[in-house]
Amino acid sequence: MTEVFRPRRTMLYVPAHTLRHIEKSRQLPADSIIFDLQESVPPKLKDEARKALAEAFANPDFGCSEKVIRINPLDSPWGQADVEMAVTLDIDAIMVPRMESAIQMRETLHRIDAAGGENLDIMVNIESPMGVLKAEEIAGASDRLTAMVMGTTDLANELKLNPTPDRTGLVTSLAMVLLAGRAHKRCVIDGPHFNLKDVEACEFSCRQARDLGFDGKTVIHPVQLDYTNDAFTPKQIDIRRAQKIITAIEKAQQEGRSMAVVDDRLIEPVMEEWARRIISLYETVHELGQSELLGPVTR
Repeated sequence: MTEVFRPRRTMLYVPAHTLRHIEKSRQLPADSIIFDLQESVPPKLKDEARKALAEAFANPDFGCSEKVIRINPLDSPWGQADVEMAVTLDIDAIMVPRMESAIQMRETLHRIDAAGGENLDIMVNIESPMGVLKAEEIAGASDRLTAMVMGTTDLANELKLNPTPDRTGLVTSLAMVLLAGRAHKRCVIDGPHFNLKDVEACEFSCRQARDLGFDGKTVIHPVQLDYTNDAFTPKQIDIRRAQKIITAIEKAQQEGRSMAVVDDRLIEPVMEEWARRIISLYETVHELGQSELLGPVTR
């Protein structure tokens, strides 16, 4: 089920109880839209949020964006009703908060399947110390798992961290989830940046996530989409290097060599996989109508 090169540079959280935000998201350049029934919806509006989302999905066209619904925990008063509503809509995946074990994952899939969602993919939030420690077993629990999404605010709170721009206290946890996800070939997404007005801090956070190895980042406001998309989009210089690597590796193999040299740098065969991934992502992004400047997309 997993689409290896599907871009998830930006996954935009949209509160499910606000129709105007849902309608606005149809025109935004987000690779994925997460219609949130959980944290952004007050308890007294949970029922209203489900009704609003069902009403919005009378028109299921959200352009090229992947459609994901984040439910409330299944042990909450709202989780089961969320699942029963979600499986009736034209969506790609259900996101489950606070995943902490393979057993919980399998039980969750059983509940989703029993409601009629056996064809839906699943995404999970890793947002607790236990979730981080159990990330490897979670990543390997089902091939229907398409993305592991960090919940960095809850995680930082439970780790009793003081917030810092470089997120020093979180780096170990981020790396552990990345290792677990990559061991099972899962997409791994960083948590959001909450300072909406500090552009430099937002750009730093995006580039830090990219350089750590994340596939993308969750976004809490449309103003952040351009910065985040840009950080995770290969540039022309990356494409030229990737093309040179592929050509050099192919020539080396034809000549009976396993290694190649590109710009005075020794290139191992495994770099061809990186090169083809970068080119595929670049081509997919441009098929969406986005340039390297990544202005608003006209759908």
